[in-house]
Amino acid sequence: MGAVIGDVLPLAVAVLISPIPIIATILMLLAPQARAASVGFMIGWLAGIVVALVVFVLLAGVIPQPDDDASQPVAGVVKIVLGLLMLLIAAKQWRGRPHDGEEPALPAWMAAIDKFTLAKALALGFALSALNPKNLLMTASAGVLVGTADLPVGDIAVVVAVFTLIAGASVAVPVVGYLVARDAMAGPLQSLRVWLVHNNATVMAVLLLVIGVTMIGKGIGSF
Repeated sequence: MGAVIGDVLPLAVAVLISPIPIIATILMLLAPQARAASVGFMIGWLAGIVVALVVFVLLAGVIPQPDDDASQPVAGVVKIVLGLLMLLIAAKQWRGRPHDGEEPALPAWMAAIDKFTLAKALALGFALSALNPKNLLMTASAGVLVGTADLPVGDIAVVVAVFTLIAGASVAVPVVGYLVARDAMAGPLQSLRVWLVHNNATVMAVLLLVIGVTMIGKGIGSF
């Protein structure tokens, strides 16, 4: 189990530092209905991670499992494909990074966050974690690694919990911090938002490059 946790850890970190959900969380925490919207978004975000991860663990579990010393061509191909997709996204992130003096463009729906209710925020959180292509790719890769590791159910539950706690911390920690110390959080949250908008594309590109190459290596090693 420890080896599998080590394998999925970089993928959890990739979801952790994904900028869009963090920026959405910060905007909700600075909105008039901050408490209800941010809590709903956090619940939806964590639920989406769990659902997507469990689905891919179950799907990966149907891949034929040969003897320990035998090759695993199907699992290898899946890992290589996922790794190549990560490299493509890394290249897109790098090309789309803001240059000096350039203001990054944000999704239009962020302008409506001030009016989000708990239900809308919950749905948005679930969609960003379970359906957003970049985050879904990370979660799917983790699910494949877990599902092809032939772990008992109890160990799978532990790995899912660890992945969710790490991947969801970027949303959960600001929300919990806001609920505990609202006034003290406003300044740091705004500074974090500005930094993420301008720097996260570069960070994500490098991280996805490393994870993609590692995933391809694991795929080749399965043959």
